[in-house]
Amino acid sequence: MTTVTPRSTPVVTLVRRPDGEPRTSDFAVEERPLPPLGEGQLLVRNLYMSVDPSMRGRLESTEKHYTHNFTPGSPLDGRALGVVEESRCASVPPGTYVRHQLGWRERAVLDAADTDGAGRIDPRLAPLPTWLGLLGQTGFTAYVGLTRIAALRPGDTVFVSAAAGAVGTAAGQFARLLGADHVVGTAGGPDKCALLVKEFGYDAAADHRAEPVRDALARIAPDGIDVYFDNVGGEQLAAALHALRTGGRVALCGMMSQFGGDRRTEGRRTVDINHLIQAVLKRLTLCGFIVRDHDDLRPEFEQRVAGWLAEGRVTARETVVDGLENAAGALLSLLDGGNVGKMLVRLGD
Repeated sequence: MTTVTPRSTPVVTLVRRPDGEPRTSDFAVEERPLPPLGEGQLLVRNLYMSVDPSMRGRLESTEKHYTHNFTPGSPLDGRALGVVEESRCASVPPGTYVRHQLGWRERAVLDAADTDGAGRIDPRLAPLPTWLGLLGQTGFTAYVGLTRIAALRPGDTVFVSAAAGAVGTAAGQFARLLGADHVVGTAGGPDKCALLVKEFGYDAAADHRAEPVRDALARIAPDGIDVYFDNVGGEQLAAALHALRTGGRVALCGMMSQFGGDRRTEGRRTVDINHLIQAVLKRLTLCGFIVRDHDDLRPEFEQRVAGWLAEGRVTARETVVDGLENAAGALLSLLDGGNVGKMLVRLGD
């Protein structure tokens, strides 16, 4: 029986760049043509796609990010997981599960090489959503930030911002298993803070909406911190600089306070020379990183974290939204803190 590549697929497109906070009307679901399958290419039916905070910056017009910005009138893209329906590559047969970068659409034609060494997965080892979350790029980001960038040491006190997000829930658990003595975090709302302590290995968590983060750190980490895993920037970075002990380390992963509309304006203005001088006085190390630069660590990460999962020592948590038509709403919910753990859109089984 000959398989015929579909001629088109539904995709999420950017209608216009947001004026302030994004709205669902800034996006649309449209039918777009699929190219014919060429030699060395795969037709993949996407099953899950990743929704990430970094997408907020890609909606802007200014190119200041580590990947290309979205273009009005064009499809969005991002990490996804799917099953190969048709293949013109002998080493990747139909039925293979792969991760790739052409999400935000139901089907994608891609080069087999674009699934790379980390792309093919074994669904028998862990549930499919886990391969985009705890065993995916977000879990890998937490692992790289703690081990290579912050050089976590046994006995450290670790502070993680946006601790209830995909990277934050992984970072808290990994920090504990890597030997941290005390792990604290911030999240939006008392329910999330309670969940961090109950489920994700945090000793204490503070609601950044209810009290200044600097006051919160004085309360939940009164002796100071050794490591700050920064997902937010702004006020939380400023607070961490004052709370860090001499020789402390900061892994600069994300700066979500720098994006968005008026409600985040205050957060953008909170780091100045009065805060940064702490880095000099305390001999701090602040290091930004992009996780794709550290792929040599991926085999170690997957082996270690898969072992922790099998032993029940870590918890994988996802917030799952069904349907491509609800993908834009999932992104807006993520940006407003509506997720716990990894935000995913499910397209099929």
